[in-house]
Formats: sequence, C-alpha cells, structure tokens
Amino acid sequence: MSRTTLDLWVGLFVLIGAAALLFLSLRVGNLSSANFAETYSIRVQFDNIGGLKVRAPVKSAGVVVGRVSDIRLNTESYRAEVIMNLDTRFEFPRDTVASILTSGLLGEQYIGLDAGADEEMLKGGDGLQIGQSAVVLEKLIGQFMFNKAAE
Repeated sequence: MSRTTLDLWVGLFVLIGAAALLFLSLRVGNLSSANFAETYSIRVQFDNIGGLKVRAPVKSAGVVVGRVSDIRLNTESYRAEVIMNLDTRFEFPRDTVASILTSGLLGEQYIGLDAGADEEMLKGGDGLQIGQSAVVLEKLIGQFMFNKAAE
C-alpha cells in the first residue's frame, strides 16, 4: 500500500471519529436539532427548582412532551418561574400539575406533568396553577437530624 493511500485512510478514519464525537456530545447535551416540531409555551412557578436546568425534558407518563426553555426569578413573588415549550401534538387540561422529579443515578432533574380533568385545554402563554417543588436532599437530612436531636 502506498503512503498516499495510507494517509487517505487515516484521514478518513479521523474524520469519522470526529463526526461520531460531535454527534455524541450533542446527544448528551440535549442540543441535537432533530426535533423541529412546533411548540407552545407554558409557565409555572416553583418555590425551589433544585438542579433543574434549561433544556431539561418535560415528561408526561414517561414520554418527553417538551423542554424547559427558560428559568428566571419572579421579582414580585420571589419564586422561580419556569417556561416550558410543549409540542403542539400534546394538549393538557388547564388543571395540570407540574412536579420537579429526579431520574437515574446521576440525578438528572426533569418536569413531570400530571394531567387534570378540566375540559378546557392549555394555550400558549398560559400558566399552570400548581407546581410541586423539587425535593432537596439537604433539607430532608437536616429535618431528620433535627427531629432525632429533639428526641
């Protein structure tokens, strides 16, 4: 095999490896642009969002129905306001409850939606009335220790 042919094969192998690394990094970071579906925005307020991040999944019954698009502090209520973009294929009743949940061993946090029974559906720009905050492990341990010390 000539030197030129060998260099060509090595270059091709390096290029395929770089493309594979790029693909994997986009998938791990939830930045892949494979989902071009139309969305509508819903907002919900939480007392504590824990480690929730922008681009975290929004799930209902274990199915990803959207992503967190923005997190900010509401300066009037001093609560965290989370804006979610939900796929237009999925409609939810107005009395849907949003909870911050944890999945897996690494503790990735996501928003879980529990559909209510209202006949009127959410529209873009609407807000959910009930948001159950994240469970903060440090607070639970502190309460447990305080209760044990009181005994």
